[in-house]
Amino acid sequence: MMMKYRLVVFDWDGTVMDSTSLIAECIQFAARDCDLSPPSTEAAKHIIGLGIRDSVRFLFPNLSDAGLDMFAERYRHHYLPRDGEVRLYEGIENVLRLLAHDERFLAVATGKPRRGLERAFDQCELRPFFHYTRCADEGWPKPHPDMLEKLISATGVNPSETLMIGDTTHDLEMAAAAGCHGLAVSYGAHPINVLRTAPHQAVVHTVEELGEWLKQNA
Repeated sequence: MMMKYRLVVFDWDGTVMDSTSLIAECIQFAARDCDLSPPSTEAAKHIIGLGIRDSVRFLFPNLSDAGLDMFAERYRHHYLPRDGEVRLYEGIENVLRLLAHDERFLAVATGKPRRGLERAFDQCELRPFFHYTRCADEGWPKPHPDMLEKLISATGVNPSETLMIGDTTHDLEMAAAAGCHGLAVSYGAHPINVLRTAPHQAVVHTVEELGEWLKQNA
């Protein structure tokens, strides 16, 4: 079968790493520390992938800059000691092996800061699979197309040959804004009914289904 996608880009939290529950919990803890009403788990998961400052602004639009900085500090206070608890979704390494090809680039576009992604790479040892990575603190965060545009520029691949895989509408909207295709996974942060509101090629529900879809379509 002819290769359709020469650049396949993965979101990280909720797509590669099973981290969304921990992130949501730490957002709730940080809100309490800042004397703010903690968001529901669904609301906390909805903002995953936006980058910490945009996430907090979305939940608490009237928060001052000082309050935003305090929230970010308290989030890190709760999250970093437990970072090592996070595990890969079972089977995701097999998906990456399936995609490995001399003429295909694999990349990451994540709402994590660079230091966070590097820590994750050190823990899971997936770094060798990826040719390029972009993080939220290196440019415009999702759903702005900046991360994908930078990856497309670095690889020389056409947007139409680029697939973005993610678990949120932020990923899918970023893909559409960059002229790329988006593939949604429903096992992460956003539920199926929310994912279906954004442009997408398909929605898959498990890592196994993700591998099968890519085998047939990538």
